Amino acid sequence: MIQINIGMFSFLKINRNIRSIRRYWNIVRVLSQYGFDNALEMLGLSDVAARGRHLFKRGALDLSRYTSAERMRMALEELGPTFVKLGQILSTRPDIIPAPFVVEFEKLQDHVASFSFDDLRDQIESELGASVEELFEVIDHVPLAAASIAQVHRARLKGGEEVVVKVRRPGVVKLVESDISAMMALAQLAERHISGSELYEPVAVMREFARTIRREMDFSREGHTIEKFRDNFKSTHWMHFPHVYWSHSSRGVLTMEYIDGIKVSDLASLQKAGLDRKVIAQRGADAFLEMVLKHGFFHGDPHPGNVFILPENRICLLDYGIVGRIDESLTSFLSDIIIAIVNRDMDQVISLLLFAGDISDSLDIRSLKRDLSHFVDGYYEVPLSDIEVGRMLLEFIEIITLYNIRIQPDLMLLAKSLVIVEGMGRSLNPDFDMVEHVRPFMEKALRRKMSPKNIYKDLSMVLSSYSSLARNLPRDLKEIINRLNRNKFKIDLEHRGLDKFNADFDRSMNRLSSSLILAALIIGSSIIMQTEKGPQFLGFPVLAFMGYVVAGLLGLWLVYAIIRSGRM
Repeated sequence: MIQINIGMFSFLKINRNIRSIRRYWNIVRVLSQYGFDNALEMLGLSDVAARGRHLFKRGALDLSRYTSAERMRMALEELGPTFVKLGQILSTRPDIIPAPFVVEFEKLQDHVASFSFDDLRDQIESELGASVEELFEVIDHVPLAAASIAQVHRARLKGGEEVVVKVRRPGVVKLVESDISAMMALAQLAERHISGSELYEPVAVMREFARTIRREMDFSREGHTIEKFRDNFKSTHWMHFPHVYWSHSSRGVLTMEYIDGIKVSDLASLQKAGLDRKVIAQRGADAFLEMVLKHGFFHGDPHPGNVFILPENRICLLDYGIVGRIDESLTSFLSDIIIAIVNRDMDQVISLLLFAGDISDSLDIRSLKRDLSHFVDGYYEVPLSDIEVGRMLLEFIEIITLYNIRIQPDLMLLAKSLVIVEGMGRSLNPDFDMVEHVRPFMEKALRRKMSPKNIYKDLSMVLSSYSSLARNLPRDLKEIINRLNRNKFKIDLEHRGLDKFNADFDRSMNRLSSSLILAALIIGSSIIMQTEKGPQFLGFPVLAFMGYVVAGLLGLWLVYAIIRSGRM
């Protein structure tokens, strides 16, 4: 029985690897099709890029009409849902990709056809273990929305509750896992071959993306996220969160309360319903800031389509697939950096950046200080009511990323979300002032930070760290000395950029060896031809004839390989 299980596991692993390789080659094909041969060569895939120029058809696409950012966006769209998701996430990371790519990736949308009701039925029954007729009194055959990961249908439970059912798309898990394997292979090639890529940690970025998209495909996590937000706002009567029906939910199906509200962007309907737009703007800003600065857990995609307004100016958020987390250290950093900017203390700003961010050895502190000073001067005489906090934070991040200072991804997500929330506030109320909403939260954060309890906590953590260092230092030093004495102290050196040289060297040696074999066949056959001994064919020695044939085939193959590589 054990042998059968091992065999099945190996078989499944082989199948998965085959799918990954097939997907890997498809990615290479699309990159070549959209003119990214140089990128393939930088990844050490020069042979693949050369082959792609001859084998992959680019059709009627005129690459000269498009920028590299536009071509990459089109390539991601053609590669499908996983790559569209990757592009959407990268659009929130201006510290990793250039600004033109950020702008283009923001245009990425899920253009996916809905799957059939029969597939929907199979998915629900497989996940919940009962027929659709047993679970629901009515379920609409036409989806409310269809996306790359799932689609949503309206339904009614047996008890009469109006709900929406979010069902995972058939086969999407296998597709995503295959894509992740191929992406990880490309990320590893980037770290190995592209000089300076270690600063952006492509493998670490891919691991974070894999974790994010796997969480998004697990709908039970989204259900628990909704309940966590509800618990955080249980004393706030004007915030509403959809009820989750766990009896009709699983990892691949999520059944929630149907929300019959008005989109926050539908200003005419809000006015017609007698709702107060100023109150809505105030409550929305306060709720978001409370998520960030009090709970450290915020909605990461608060665009107008995910914000519904209910009677009595209550706010309901939808789609909890993307959330951000701000821990105490990042909250403290935000408070300190904003205070330092307001006080125009550039030395303190730089000190905080050096402490909180990942920096390169070549950081030009003098130039950074100059650019930050110009940034602060640009806001110095601007009235507080005219300052857009989100855009100011994005501009600040843009400056520090020019100096290759890495900041936590959640801070990028926060800046983007803050811009959206602030934009909604100003559309609802032209006199909306985010600074006025931020100030009380910042004052509370400062009071909390300077409280005796917090100071004692920080001091205890510092003393504990030094105590642990003092206990472990003698043991670590002894281990190093023992390794030196036993000649077992090893230092691993990694040579970057040698892989391409090795590949080219191996290719040259193979061609040289083939040439020597070819020459030996011709000379040997010529000698045999002179002896006129052994079996004859058309009056020539058979061995000589065979030698000439093999030499001719080998010569033709060698010439073809050289021409195909594009290097004569």
